Amino acid sequence: MTLSPRPAGAQATLLAHIHARAFPPTHRWDAQAMQALLDMPGVCVVMAAGDAPGFIMARTLFDEAEILTFAVDPAWQRRGIGRDLLARCTRQVGEAGARTLFLEVAMDNVPAMGLYRANGFAQAGIRRHYYPDGMDACVMRRVI
Repeated sequence: MTLSPRPAGAQATLLAHIHARAFPPTHRWDAQAMQALLDMPGVCVVMAAGDAPGFIMARTLFDEAEILTFAVDPAWQRRGIGRDLLARCTRQVGEAGARTLFLEVAMDNVPAMGLYRANGFAQAGIRRHYYPDGMDACVMRRVI
């Protein structure tokens, strides 16, 4: 018997829509992928305030947390939304017990790397050929 994937809920559909606007086709996650992450223990989503389409999804496990994905609609970028989301996410995972926050970012995503560095993240490593298009990922770490 073949099981179909569980239909994604409204939140997963919204997150996938925002993600599709913010990422190139090879990096986009669909609603089923978002739902699978939402169903995992320790996952939280921080949504942008007001009408701004943006979010961070993170997972906390014991004293570590990882940003799974972070997207702000390009039409809303450069308005402080990402900085606000990052600060709120860091507080939330810290309140959940995390003492260290990790993320991966494409090596060619200079604006995102600048945002992370300005908010206390430092390079912790490189994951070679991490993304489907072959791009390396910079692993970044911040002590909370």
